[in-house]
Amino acid sequence: MIQTFEKQVALVTGAARGIGRATALTLQSRGACVVAADISEAVHELRAQDILTLAGDIAEEETAIRSVGLATERFGAIDILVNNAGRTMNRALTDMSVADWDSIMSVNARGTFLHCCEAVRAMLAGQGGVIVNVASIVAQVAMKDTSVYAASKGAIAQLTKVIAVEYGALGIRANAVAPGVIETDILEGIVSDSRATLASYGAAHPIGRVGQPQDIAEVIAFLASPASAFMTGSLVMADGGFTAL
Repeated sequence: MIQTFEKQVALVTGAARGIGRATALTLQSRGACVVAADISEAVHELRAQDILTLAGDIAEEETAIRSVGLATERFGAIDILVNNAGRTMNRALTDMSVADWDSIMSVNARGTFLHCCEAVRAMLAGQGGVIVNVASIVAQVAMKDTSVYAASKGAIAQLTKVIAVEYGALGIRANAVAPGVIETDILEGIVSDSRATLASYGAAHPIGRVGQPQDIAEVIAFLASPASAFMTGSLVMADGGFTAL
């Protein structure tokens, strides 16, 4: 059943491309009033779809305040927060620097934390709400050359559980989705032969392919909807069976 979000207000971070863009468009097409945030000015392309946009560094507290403020000022509330913004870097542990650690953790972990804080405050002042954080399969299983990225996504998974425990009785649900390998342009900046890599990863998934951004957007929409009303504190694997092996 397709979920609808009439009279719901959603904030999606990392919305300029990939999973974030697909999620913002999906929620908007199903009735939500959407605010899309990203560090890239490309996020403003979503204005053509009647989506409010904001360009800013997700890792900065000011951006979290501005993003949540834009939602509440324009639409009166924030009902859904999707923390999708993220950064990755594939290197062996001993090839990572302190600067690399700070770069990844600032966006993935701190950015998620900051937006959760601001959204929870607004949700407590309203009628509650739903948080969906985008983690990764490496929050649960280990893969080579993902040390800092995996640590950041593990932090997101655990932060999600704590929010669920702290605020469940106050009308706020929090879940995380753990995507497998998803075909986005981010991969092109990580490996030299992205097509061959995608084919290799696709063969490693029991479902026989890698994921598409819309695959994850649909899971996020479910978690953001009343259809998942009895779910909170969950890490939902959306990985084509990769972690079932």
